Amino acid sequence: MGVKFRVAICGGGIGGLTLAVALSRYHDIQVDVYEAAGQFKEIGAGVMIWARTWEILSMLGMAENFARIAHAPPNRSPGIGFDYRKSDQPQEGSRFYLFQVPYGCIRFHRAQFLDVLVSHLPEGVAHFGKRLTTYTNLPKSHGGDTPIALRFADGSTAVCDLLVGCDGIKSTIRKQMLEEHVHTRGGDRKLLDHIDPVWSGTIAYRALIPVQRLVKPGGQKHRTIDSPMMYCGKDKHVVSYSISAGSIVNVVTLASQPQLYGSPYNGPWVTDCSPTEVQECYAGWEPEVQELLKCIEKPTRWAIHELKPLPFYFTGRVVLLGDAAHAMTPHQGAGAGQAIEDAFVLAEVLGHRHTSRSAIPRALTAYERVRLPMANHVLEGSRQSGNMYEFNGPLGDNLVPLGPLIGSQWDWLWDTTPQSERDRALGMLQSMRAAL
Repeated sequence: MGVKFRVAICGGGIGGLTLAVALSRYHDIQVDVYEAAGQFKEIGAGVMIWARTWEILSMLGMAENFARIAHAPPNRSPGIGFDYRKSDQPQEGSRFYLFQVPYGCIRFHRAQFLDVLVSHLPEGVAHFGKRLTTYTNLPKSHGGDTPIALRFADGSTAVCDLLVGCDGIKSTIRKQMLEEHVHTRGGDRKLLDHIDPVWSGTIAYRALIPVQRLVKPGGQKHRTIDSPMMYCGKDKHVVSYSISAGSIVNVVTLASQPQLYGSPYNGPWVTDCSPTEVQECYAGWEPEVQELLKCIEKPTRWAIHELKPLPFYFTGRVVLLGDAAHAMTPHQGAGAGQAIEDAFVLAEVLGHRHTSRSAIPRALTAYERVRLPMANHVLEGSRQSGNMYEFNGPLGDNLVPLGPLIGSQWDWLWDTTPQSERDRALGMLQSMRAAL
């Protein structure tokens, strides 16, 4: 069977690699992954997913491999999503909400997560040292379709029929797409405001702690070893959970200045910092938090950015996926999962037997109609959740009603399923074809 079209995936992170693995099931689609770095790599420490994302990994035949590197092998029994405590006082804090869901919160070391995806990638698909600088629609070929030329920073070029921008929150492809839409197609100039990421006003400190450091000589274990914790306080919160088959605890502490949302952030987004800086930021918090933070040795400081919700994800045969489309704050542990859902739905519509080269725009329309509303909803909901964790939401620190309100922010986890989202996209694809 010949190749019906060529897909270029620019960016080899979680979203790009999931798409490559998902598309590799279709032998009539040529897939190339162009990664700017010299190898596939992830920055950051922990990554979490929820039951709906686990279903996708299972459908793609990777569940067994991912189960080996999770905090514990996932099963359908109810588990703790997060245990919420009020912790911004010197005396012992108290739980004000327990979020439980099937599978609980499934946690991984980010680098190990990426390694599993890489292990499922067919040979010859990956190309390294390929940082895309521009793309250009070429003159129509004899078949009547317009291929896309790619130019990379090293001077090399490539050609594809579909370009997928998986190049992250600072996406080059998003920038060119929006600028062209405004300058050559007469689009609304307000679109240019969606090119650059927005600083959320939040600084995060990230660190990994070996579990043995959180076990006292008498054998008493810190609570977070067995339970994902959310320690909440005014303008700050601390997230911690075990990863790597339970051998490491991932800690992310966040400190916000809500009034600075959208203001310029000067300097590098990620830097090293001292353990003292982290500890001083949470001085006066409950002992359980102090014990956790005293075990941090090599923290990094991150300026948390997000995108303004985009009104569209594609033009022509260029489409955005993952952080390039909807980079979000980490407050619902949803960034990786949303990228994986993008990849799953996009692969399903592209792999459909009726999706030819000329039908690619119809497939992208179906993808966008399903994924854009959902991903933008989660993007905005994640920001709202972060405000609630730091008592800056509509209920402040009124803890009794605050807990259930936080819980309701997660309703998207079960309002639909990945299968129903896929079926909806495929139904749209069929309807568009029937209308021709």
